[in-house]
Amino acid sequence: MLRRLDLRSSPLPRPATLRGMLPRAEVDVDAALAAVTPIVHAVRDRGTEAVLEATERFDKVRPASIRVPGETVTNALRDLDPDIRAALETSIERARKVHEEQRRADVVTQVVPGGTVTERFVPVRRVGLYAPGGLAVYPSSVIMNVVPAQAAGVDSLVVASPPQAEFGGLPHPTILAAAALLGVDEVWAVGGAQCVALLAYGGTDTDGGELEPVDMVTGPGNIFVTAAKRMLRGLVGIDAEAGTTEIAILADSGADPVHVAADLISQAEHDPNAASVLVTTSEELAAAVDAELEHQVGATKHTERVRTALSGPQSGTILVSSTDDGIAVVDAYAAEHLEIQTADARADAARVRNAGAIFIGPYAPVSLGDYCAGSNHVLPTGGCARHSGGLSTATFLRGVHVVEYTEAALRDVADQVVTLANAEDLPAHGQAVTARFGGAAR
Repeated sequence: MLRRLDLRSSPLPRPATLRGMLPRAEVDVDAALAAVTPIVHAVRDRGTEAVLEATERFDKVRPASIRVPGETVTNALRDLDPDIRAALETSIERARKVHEEQRRADVVTQVVPGGTVTERFVPVRRVGLYAPGGLAVYPSSVIMNVVPAQAAGVDSLVVASPPQAEFGGLPHPTILAAAALLGVDEVWAVGGAQCVALLAYGGTDTDGGELEPVDMVTGPGNIFVTAAKRMLRGLVGIDAEAGTTEIAILADSGADPVHVAADLISQAEHDPNAASVLVTTSEELAAAVDAELEHQVGATKHTERVRTALSGPQSGTILVSSTDDGIAVVDAYAAEHLEIQTADARADAARVRNAGAIFIGPYAPVSLGDYCAGSNHVLPTGGCARHSGGLSTATFLRGVHVVEYTEAALRDVADQVVTLANAEDLPAHGQAVTARFGGAAR
């Protein structure tokens, strides 16, 4: 089921070349931009009516209003299955513990006597948090967005999720219940590119109420959500251009093929374009995983979706000569989720530079991170882990430098400021200093 790529016969190529050889989902955000541009412009120009038209076209339902009534949100929690509520509460508790530890304290540096620079961490004022719909329901994504925003001290939160025809134009009840459990009372029934545009531009609801624009949009979504985020970046901040989910597993001969196969399947069930990649030093393990996949895929609920993902060009098994080579391969791949199932998993994980999240050993599967590890599951995809990290409390904080100098401290460095200003042919910069001392620094 998994394609094979054998890299054992010769030394590994340079990272840039290696990246081009590895399985990877083909995501053409630029092509999606052509589709979303008229939607975004329509929302900018015509507001909520354009949003509702797009929603009716893509989601096959026209909600009575964008903002979900508060009573509906509260009732969704009241009606939630107790076991699901208990599981969500565990997820929230663990996520809060991790993300509250990520808070940043202001840092005051005395540069010279009388001269300080303070880095003050200020939360974004208002954020829009996207919880996708589509092939699955994602109350966990509500948690992963809301908890770090709250830990950062964001004043105003709105959760947005696509309306569902089967629920009368409302988001899925479990999404609403998760929002209520987190104390979020503002939920919008909107998804797709039109959602990102509405969050960015704001508008007027069907009852005349204000739909206030946000300063930042976060959360995963389909390629059209990603394209809209790219298009509107600058008008609003974004976390990242999250794409289809992916898992890479670095394993040696000691790994359990049952575990490996189950973990590859767990991410493949998200989407037919999901990527599942095994990197191993053991041909025997690769064969055993193939056999397990044939067995387990037939027994899983979303068999066709999983089979399509595993047999696609974005998935595969990569054979390497050594663990060192395996680490080089997973570094080049820069997976959203990386599992390390080797004899010295902790030490090997410490050598990995590029990954959204790393899961060490046989008892830390990616699905634990999806729900109840305490970590965040909104992570960089498509190789972006080479330069970007996942959603965290820091995502919602801005570092603001606050500069305070006394007269004596400024006078002491005035000549250097003037010299550098003249070197850059910007004499007025120097004059802004010397003007404070009667036209001369000394």
